Amino acid sequence: MAEEKFLVTQEGYDELVKEQDNLIHVVRDEVIRELQEARAQGDLSENADYDAARDHQARVEARIRELESMIAKAEIISEDKSSVANKTVTLGSTVTILDMDTNEEETYTIVGSIESDPLNGKLSNITPLASALMDNKAGDIVTIENVEEPYDVKIIALK
Repeated sequence: MAEEKFLVTQEGYDELVKEQDNLIHVVRDEVIRELQEARAQGDLSENADYDAARDHQARVEARIRELESMIAKAEIISEDKSSVANKTVTLGSTVTILDMDTNEEETYTIVGSIESDPLNGKLSNITPLASALMDNKAGDIVTIENVEEPYDVKIIALK
């Protein structure tokens, strides 16, 4: 079975590496200090601070392992020269759309699922909206299906 790759922009990859580095070099040291302070309080069997520090340590170590796995499986989205020349929506594209029903404009960057953040304009490539927009051009009207109520959007701009 092939190892699953995570699609991620260079910016998203850099953020994962930065978070991992911070956890390893800053947060781990803080957790060690918390554990030392809690141990200094005496009896560990009834020490809530010690239990909390151990729990914090477990969460930090789990996140470090998760980030290591994500970074190892990351595939950085490269800018496809042909899609830029054709001006079609691909992974990494920033697209402005107009909802034909509500007449509202929205702008999204199409990214891999691990860095999606719809509230901040980063839309996962596996969402119905993003997958419907793929390979279309500015000016195209696209029907978004695989949702409760299909709707149409017009691609206004593409970067």
